[in-house]
Amino acid sequence: MASSSLSSSSSLKLNHLRTTLCYHLKQNRCYSKLNHASTSSPPDFEKVADDVPTSGICRPLSEILKELNKKVPDSLIKTRIEKDGFPIRYIPWHVVNRVLNLHAPEWSGEVRNITYSADAKSVSVVYRVTLYGTDAEIFRESTGTASIDDTSYGDPVQKAEAMAFRRACARFGLGLHLYHEESS
Repeated sequence: MASSSLSSSSSLKLNHLRTTLCYHLKQNRCYSKLNHASTSSPPDFEKVADDVPTSGICRPLSEILKELNKKVPDSLIKTRIEKDGFPIRYIPWHVVNRVLNLHAPEWSGEVRNITYSADAKSVSVVYRVTLYGTDAEIFRESTGTASIDDTSYGDPVQKAEAMAFRRACARFGLGLHLYHEESS
């Protein structure tokens, strides 16, 4: 509750600050170190802003996306030979995971759907990746499909999930240059 000694402008700023903090608290992405016990003097808004640290969300999305769009070093890229003898260059899912952890520490991912084909010969997974910036959050989804019979690289569902995860990240720009190499 604002003190009667606060001007109406200060009172509006305080209410806006409380509303913003409540929103972030509900989103479970920020926490507050504010001490609301003392309301006898007007708050120092610069000090209040410094007392509200984020839990990892420290950059706007434009900066995060700029980093994710950089070319991935060749040392992190693997090559797999398909059954038809065609080589496929890809970034392993665990490397993609680490890159996201580095540049977008508050990212999240989830399997949205798992579907088996009508003939039960393949499985498709839809995966969503969400990035959180200081200014907004965005998500991208993609699919991955694996043959049930092909167990050369592990479980078909896990393989389809990893493929969908990598493709969803490519929609943010991570490893997208590899898709351009394939078409040239």
